[in-house]
Amino acid sequence: MRTSYLNFIQMKKKLFYVLFLFVCFAHAQECPNISYPLNGATNIPVDATVTWPAVNGINGYLISLGTTPGGSDIVNRQATGIDNFYKAPVGLPENSPIYVNLSIIQFNTIPRACTEISFTTVDVTTPPACTILLAPDNDAANVTVVTDIVWEYAPTATSYTLSIGTSEGGTDILDQHNVGNVLSYDPPEDLPQDLWIYVTVIPENENGIALPCREERFFTGAIDDPCKEEDPITGEIKSSGPEIEFPNLFIKCENSGPIAVSAEGEADGFRWYRVENGNELLLSQNRDFQITETGNYFLEAYNRIDRSGITLECPTINSFNVIPSGVATIESVAIRKLTAGKQATVNVTGLGDYEFAIDNEDGPYQDEASFYNIAEGPHLIFVRDKNGCGTVSRLIERGLKSEDFPKFFTPNADGINDYWQFIPPPENEKTAEVIKGNISIFDRYGRLIKQIDPKSKGWDGLVKGRPVPSSDYWFRAESISQQLIQGHFTLKR
Repeated sequence: MRTSYLNFIQMKKKLFYVLFLFVCFAHAQECPNISYPLNGATNIPVDATVTWPAVNGINGYLISLGTTPGGSDIVNRQATGIDNFYKAPVGLPENSPIYVNLSIIQFNTIPRACTEISFTTVDVTTPPACTILLAPDNDAANVTVVTDIVWEYAPTATSYTLSIGTSEGGTDILDQHNVGNVLSYDPPEDLPQDLWIYVTVIPENENGIALPCREERFFTGAIDDPCKEEDPITGEIKSSGPEIEFPNLFIKCENSGPIAVSAEGEADGFRWYRVENGNELLLSQNRDFQITETGNYFLEAYNRIDRSGITLECPTINSFNVIPSGVATIESVAIRKLTAGKQATVNVTGLGDYEFAIDNEDGPYQDEASFYNIAEGPHLIFVRDKNGCGTVSRLIERGLKSEDFPKFFTPNADGINDYWQFIPPPENEKTAEVIKGNISIFDRYGRLIKQIDPKSKGWDGLVKGRPVPSSDYWFRAESISQQLIQGHFTLKR
């Protein structure tokens, strides 16, 4: 019995050690540096693949590409999974500065932004090369009549011209239509069934078109998706899956209650899943659902259909993320004198994405945490969570004044001036406390007789339950900006 107990204790110790290492490792993940292209590089190909060293122990990466600092006009917070590389599907704009912002996604926390880098793409001076079909494959058979036409990216191309016909060189379905800088085309009508379909895709850019490009073909067949059927009258292909619209992002504020969500639309059934470490955990099969944790989820809505006596489910999947956010904590406000006025820089911590305003809670707000050329005198700094979790503020440059403390009090229980206490200035009504710690009270001999919390009722003139005599008393207080103020007041009985 004793041996079993000792083994149990040793197992607990080992488990604690493993968990300790896991927590330490999970908090030690550092942002990787982009390894290609290097920061400041020039003449980078427009089909470059952005790469970076892999980071172990994280959930994945987010990448944004733009043509301005912090921009995302090319791609906005695209998830790459655990792949430590990204290639823009239709390439990068030529002869342009490209700014790259990478974030790492750690467990149960907001994505951690890494240092931005930039590079410049090459000036393209030649037409692009031809491309090939990716779907359907050349000479493919039994292709569904509702197929999309998909082709491979042609490096340096900025648009594509598409022709589709039912004979070699034919254009009876689509005649030399420029579809823009995309890599797929969804025909507005179903393709004819049991026929060869001929497709020509011609890439082009400002320097010209790719010629000659070969024509490719595929053969259409019957619809084999049991969840899709053709209307016998109109010929329209209809899906048996439900039409469900659902947001792809929710914000859960720190220390807030569950988020109530509901699947809008008609369906025979619903399933809510949470994705953890690649596993799908079924949480609920009701229309309504309570989100209690951050993470990755998906909603599966389905209709039941009968095909040859067999009941099948036709699903519609809506993936969504729940990320944390919260009210900021203002750690400090650094003040620096400038030639004209002052500069105030707010240092905050928290889970959220914050913006800043000065002197007006309604804004305007800015992303930068610094304010410049501020006039002398007190000011209020406001920090607002962009995700709606709340606003905090702090008074700066106000300091403590002698008039913030009463000159006398009369603790005779008549309801008037019965307590001596710090008087918060009116401009500090909505801000954090001005005083750091407690207020110390001394008798006329310099002996400390009382310490009071500046947020309490105040001093009632008692020390250890006994009233002290009428006299002058001294106080000392320190502001959060480390300003020390001392003064005296009179106790009258």
